[in-house]
Amino acid sequence: MKEITFIRQNKKKWLSQEKQTNNLDELTTDKLSDLYVNLSADYAYSQSQYDNARITKFLSNLVTKTHTYIYRKKKFDFSAILKTFTKDIPETVANAKFEMLVALSIFLVACLIGVILAFQSEENIVNFLGKGYVDMTLENIKNGRPTDVYNQEACNPMFWQIVYNNIKVTFITYAYGIIPFLGSGYILANNGVMLGEFQSLFFLHGVGLESMLSIWMHGAFEIPAIIIAGAAGITLGKGWVLPGTYSRIEALKKSGLQSIKILLSTTPILTIAAFFESYITRHTEWNDLLRLTIILLLFGFIIFYYVYIPFFMKKKQDK
Repeated sequence: MKEITFIRQNKKKWLSQEKQTNNLDELTTDKLSDLYVNLSADYAYSQSQYDNARITKFLSNLVTKTHTYIYRKKKFDFSAILKTFTKDIPETVANAKFEMLVALSIFLVACLIGVILAFQSEENIVNFLGKGYVDMTLENIKNGRPTDVYNQEACNPMFWQIVYNNIKVTFITYAYGIIPFLGSGYILANNGVMLGEFQSLFFLHGVGLESMLSIWMHGAFEIPAIIIAGAAGITLGKGWVLPGTYSRIEALKKSGLQSIKILLSTTPILTIAAFFESYITRHTEWNDLLRLTIILLLFGFIIFYYVYIPFFMKKKQDK
């Protein structure tokens, strides 16, 4: 595109955005975010095509001014964080109900496939999980400690390693969403089959219920977080292939903001899951009723935050 054409197409928008940058205090959080994303996208394009042009310097000034305002030093605002997690994220989840259901369905179907494959042949489990891991688990079962894998490292280093690994898995699941539906769907399916085969291994050797009381002490948060990250990825990709009345770029920006909010909600959940896996799961000597209660409470929170609150908010909006 010629520089003059680029300017003509966007001149009115930039003049409006320039006025907005002169009154940033009056913008809502969403409008400020949209302004920054749009300016950044136009500046990046202008810089790549017309590096030394006056329009590039003009856009650079607007981006810098907005960036400085957003990231200026200010007092810690707990109320803003509270609003994000109690209002903004549940509202975004409510609007992504379809994507959440798709992600959950993919994962559950894949889990069932994993169970079927495991019960068909234990060789399928070995092929999927690896011979070393399966042999170690079978040795633990033989020694009467089926989930001893969670008791082999010191708590503190294990915690940080799991936090890193959990967040990496969710971000990969999300990032694959740029390949619409298929990307995040593939990662969800892969993890679903893995879980189905892993859990089936214990049932095949008669320690299924005992393993569940240990594994789901952290899995009650960890597994839903992966599914939610998958839903965030599907939300991202959906904006690309189903833009509606928006241009594809605008739709992708919009879905990107929505999906990031959904993904953001998994970070504290994954941190708590890592804490349970590192410090709590290893306590197989605890009373079964206590462990079951913890699992149900964790699942209850997930249902309350990701199902009940968004449903309640959506119902309130529709009135």
